[in-house]
Amino acid sequence: MNLSRKIIKQHLVSGTMEVGNEIGLRIDQTLTQDATGTMAYLQFEAMEVPKVKTELSVSYIDHNTLQSGFENADDHKFLQTIANKYGIIFSPAGSGICHQVHLERFGIPGKTLIGSDSHTPTGGGIGMLSFGAGGLDVACAMAGQPFYITMPKIVKVNLIGQLRPWVSAKDIILELLRILSVKGGRGKIFEFSGEGVKTLSVPERATITNMGTELGATTTIFPSDEITKDFLKKQDRENVWVEMIAADSAQYDEEMTIDLNMLEPLIAMPHSPDNVRKVKELKGTKVDQVCIGSCTNSSLADMILCSKVLKDKKISKNTSLTLSPGSRQVMSMLASSGELFNIINAGARILECACGPCIGMGQAPKTKAISLRTFNRNFEGRSGTKDAQVYLCSPEVALAAALSGEITDPMEYFGKKPEVQLPEKFYINDKHFQKPSSDATDVVRGPNIKPLPKFEPMLETIDATVVLKVGDNISTDHILPAGAKILPLRSNLPAISEFTFGAVDKDFVARAKNVKNGIIIGAENYGQGSSREHAALAPRYLGVQFVITKSFARIHLANLINFGIIPLTFNNPSDYDNIKLDDEIEFCNVKEIIKNNNDLFVKVNDKNIKLNYTFTDRQKEILFAGGLLNWIKESIK
Repeated sequence: MNLSRKIIKQHLVSGTMEVGNEIGLRIDQTLTQDATGTMAYLQFEAMEVPKVKTELSVSYIDHNTLQSGFENADDHKFLQTIANKYGIIFSPAGSGICHQVHLERFGIPGKTLIGSDSHTPTGGGIGMLSFGAGGLDVACAMAGQPFYITMPKIVKVNLIGQLRPWVSAKDIILELLRILSVKGGRGKIFEFSGEGVKTLSVPERATITNMGTELGATTTIFPSDEITKDFLKKQDRENVWVEMIAADSAQYDEEMTIDLNMLEPLIAMPHSPDNVRKVKELKGTKVDQVCIGSCTNSSLADMILCSKVLKDKKISKNTSLTLSPGSRQVMSMLASSGELFNIINAGARILECACGPCIGMGQAPKTKAISLRTFNRNFEGRSGTKDAQVYLCSPEVALAAALSGEITDPMEYFGKKPEVQLPEKFYINDKHFQKPSSDATDVVRGPNIKPLPKFEPMLETIDATVVLKVGDNISTDHILPAGAKILPLRSNLPAISEFTFGAVDKDFVARAKNVKNGIIIGAENYGQGSSREHAALAPRYLGVQFVITKSFARIHLANLINFGIIPLTFNNPSDYDNIKLDDEIEFCNVKEIIKNNNDLFVKVNDKNIKLNYTFTDRQKEILFAGGLLNWIKESIK
């Protein structure tokens, strides 16, 4: 078998490994972060399970670290106390970004991991089968329930050759995005193999698996080999290493080849990770801001490269440069080695070991700025400045821009690339991780933490009104943005729902509140991007009952079902044009139709429109119950 199927087989608890079938997987590890974790633990708490049932669960504080009011600090205390009560390791603010830290200190090859963050597939860099998921799915896994996905196709990505100097792992994933687009990975696991794999370090592999999420992929994975073993040895965790490789005769559903020798520095232009061009084509474009870090490129190797390149140099006077080390371990080693001095001395601003600018939590660019970032997403407005032009690139390209003040090909701008040598052993200090104690303290809840809403079971017939119509590639950032203003409200659904679709249609909330049941009409790839379940939860709170699109992104589709919103697709995509805002649609006997897998037709503007759906028996029960939480509470009694 291939590597993906090996791990799936070892964890399969229901279903068969046939593409398109629903399968249930036993989950070994979970992670949450504070932007999604508060709601996830409120949901776990509602299940009335005394302790988590996973091998390991970790609660990270890495998103809402900008404490401009009491809300974030209150959430952190809630997360700390609830972790202690239910047997969860707590990683406090300043410890680092969940994906970087989990790779360093907790990930184990061959294990399964789900996280309430869409970039959880970073764990595939050490051979874990890792999935991004909604917080409710993570809560269910902590309660001992399987994680359900549609069995994906397995795509073999054969890497041949070796990267040239100043070309990086970021360019590999940008090339895949250029070829396949942000929709090209839907329903697929990308499994990397070939001689080129042996030339990539674990941090480089993790950069690729992290951004595999932007393909819309189910997940991405590298083998666990001697390079993985060496990484874990440096982390003093060699004891957890196991070899995880595909059989020589492994079969795949699809195959593609990337010749590393042929790659050159690439860059994703605004406002999509697949809008990829060669850097040299944009040479001379003035740059206002450069940000290096995020869960994509914040490893020790990335930071040491920055230090070597910036040594005895000064950044351009017209360009600001920020660096965000990915973990406390990375920051500590930069400080102790003296490498941090070179970065600071060059004029860079050192930020906290957190997500920061990547999610619009500070460092918003100036009006109409051009900002180069080593992050994974450049959706419009995500930076905190709606008209900013955000580009995605490698640290190599970012450094060239920071020094020259313009987009510059590092292969032309720099001379010989400095060698980055990692120490034989990394600095280990796990004392800041808080392990649950035997004395469970009371859970502390600040005034911003509101109770979970209760949703009613699905009705037989539903009269609904179109309250919004949007186009292709609507992201969860469009639906409910991140940023310093909105993220602190993640545990307060009534408050955060007021921002739903605010960047798309300022009248949406009022319109949704003014009708009994709402319908959202979307086009292709609706719900791409972050795993944030609030993008489904807030519309449901506002009365949305249906989302009808040409196609959905995987995680958001699951989140819609989890909260009792009925996702449907057009049988004929051109019918999208036949529905307009404020149209009223009656869904007659919809529950009975879905129960019996009958054809679903609705009449809109004197035209009969056929709508498609594909629900498993389990998903039908969830929808009929009014959401997963209602269903799971009954099933575990």
